[in-house]
Amino acid sequence: MAKTNDPVALNDWQAIGNLDEIQSGKRRNTRLLGQEIIVEMDGDRPHVFEANAAGGMGREHPAQILYGHIWTTLGKPEKPPLDMPEFLEDKRRLVSCGAVTVRASALRIVENFLDMSHFPYVHTGVLGEEPITEVNDYKSEIRQPDDELWATECSFFQPQAAMSAEDGQVSEYMYRVSSPFVTVLYKTCPAVEGAWDLVGIFVQPRDEAVCDVHTFMLVLDDLSTYTDLVHFQHKIFLQDRSILENQLPKGLPLSVGEETAVKADGSSMLYRRWLRQKGLKFGTWQGDRDSQAA
Repeated sequence: MAKTNDPVALNDWQAIGNLDEIQSGKRRNTRLLGQEIIVEMDGDRPHVFEANAAGGMGREHPAQILYGHIWTTLGKPEKPPLDMPEFLEDKRRLVSCGAVTVRASALRIVENFLDMSHFPYVHTGVLGEEPITEVNDYKSEIRQPDDELWATECSFFQPQAAMSAEDGQVSEYMYRVSSPFVTVLYKTCPAVEGAWDLVGIFVQPRDEAVCDVHTFMLVLDDLSTYTDLVHFQHKIFLQDRSILENQLPKGLPLSVGEETAVKADGSSMLYRRWLRQKGLKFGTWQGDRDSQAA
């Protein structure tokens, strides 16, 4: 698939790899928005190039290191990546869980991340369980001038809300979507009263319906091993992957009425309206086919 010319997708910062996975002096080939790219490190400085027809280095694009990942843009961003001050807080552990490839639209992946109603059915015994299936009322809004979607006052009973949780609890949630492909969850920290743990996904849209999902956690947890934390997060995400890869259409419909919504879908409906207002086409469903490369 050729590189898209959708300006909304191009003019965004995208995470394209975990810094620990890209060794200094070695090249990594990957794909972003239909474009083959080459990533390499020069000491602690990242470089990102378009791959030319011969597989060599073509045009160079801006690159930066942020939150343990390498970020780039194929266009001209109107704003920087999200500001996450919790990253600098003492005692927090950054757990980079690596990438999982998912054959689905990046927009489907973000929307699924926002959905609490599937907890009892897909993540049974961990994030939810029957018969406690009701999604309580919550608030969702677009916050300006940052142009971010937030869902607040969310709550759900969870048998094991985190690796450090010893008993079931009603977890409080806040969801933040800072760009069409980046979302962070703030949830009740079992280990520290009044604090939030952060779980986020940086979705790298390789093509319209194939993505690498880079998952991270910023947690206040001195007891769990790094490996246990990664395994816990992978267990949850891999339960989602099979659901995501079987959704039809592959692209996310943005037109009103194309998919039936219920009260619990408030954040999803706002997300779709937000994308529609931006004019995003990449990864969406255009009516007569799964998606349309702009």
